[in-house]
Amino acid sequence: MKHTGWRKPTPGLGVAEQLAQAGERVAVPKTRAFVALKRVGAHIGLKAGDMMLLDTLGAFTQAQDWEEGQRPIVWASNAYLMEQTGFSLSALKRHARRLAENGVISFQDSPNGKRWGRRDAEGRIVEAYGFDLSPLSARVEEFEELQAELQAERELCQRLKRQITVARRMIRARIEAAVSGALRGPWTQFTGLFEELLDRLPRRHQASEQLERLLAWFKELQERVEAAYLKATGAINPVENTDKNDAQVMKKTQEMNPREVISEPHILITNQLIPVTSNSSEKEEAADVVPNARPEERVDGELEDWVAEVRKKRTALDLPTIMQACPEFASWARNMGGFLKDWGDLHRVAGQLRPMIGISEHAWNVAQDRMGTQVATAAFALVFEKHSAGEVASPGGYLRGMVEKAGAGELHLERSFYGRLSGQAA
Repeated sequence: MKHTGWRKPTPGLGVAEQLAQAGERVAVPKTRAFVALKRVGAHIGLKAGDMMLLDTLGAFTQAQDWEEGQRPIVWASNAYLMEQTGFSLSALKRHARRLAENGVISFQDSPNGKRWGRRDAEGRIVEAYGFDLSPLSARVEEFEELQAELQAERELCQRLKRQITVARRMIRARIEAAVSGALRGPWTQFTGLFEELLDRLPRRHQASEQLERLLAWFKELQERVEAAYLKATGAINPVENTDKNDAQVMKKTQEMNPREVISEPHILITNQLIPVTSNSSEKEEAADVVPNARPEERVDGELEDWVAEVRKKRTALDLPTIMQACPEFASWARNMGGFLKDWGDLHRVAGQLRPMIGISEHAWNVAQDRMGTQVATAAFALVFEKHSAGEVASPGGYLRGMVEKAGAGELHLERSFYGRLSGQAA
């Protein structure tokens, strides 16, 4: 970006100018450009005020400004823009800066910093200085592709949620039928685990990866419950009852979910069922069981091991959890980095935000060396959020304390994040 001597150049503004030059070489209708941006604006970090200013600027442009070889430059004064948007001068500058840093507009500056322009007899811009909307033309295809990806993600999430609904209704029906029929089985344990999984159901938008994990846990629990139920009812003996039982299970599933089409194949039931543990009431009833009882009637630890493994899976932190539990950090991160697609992006943004809250480079490097990049990034997000909320006065000292806990094996970040999520829900 050309340094005029009065506006400080930044990498973001330089990229915006490069995009403006690329936009000048293509012809994109204004309507298409604005529709493409508005569909992904929130996703790339733009706020409502940013979009309001952009709409105001767009109203000044004409159809010929968006033709190849032209630039849709707007030279409206600050006073007029403030009148149209209701923004103060500082708010106006802030929104304009965010649009530029996000590569949506560019600043076409005159040597003296004044905005002005003129058109020829055909209405084409001959010379102008002001807000340049050309980057929109350069990014239309990018925005449309991103919209397609977001739409596919939404559809996948909806499909996963429907499958989770089918699985949890089946689990609930089986447990309720078993309890009401006083059947033998680990129903208390199943109920507890089922309630834990229900607590993890998304109350807001979550990424498909998280929903896929939830679905896997529900299906695994469903298989266990189904196996225990069939064993308790004796439906697996003899072998010829299997087909009949499969049909009954499918019929019951459809009755529980009459408005949805179940397209997934039903879980196959075999005679090789994994033994399950009994609940406490069963243990009391079986107090006088002879020591030579059949192996399948003995209580084993397989279910407990599986429950522990599921709980271990639940402690894994992911980007959606961190961003949802730390909304202030998430807002700053998106403003700094735009679309954050992986841990690498989040780590980069954390490094940029570190000086803002007074964490030294040495402390940050020590945290990464001792905890690993991913854990250190998650820890920083938590420190940033707590400092923003006034809960932590010394972010550097707090981070060092977390490093010491990690070295002693006493750092449990997942508890902190899920605790914050629980507080938000309450």
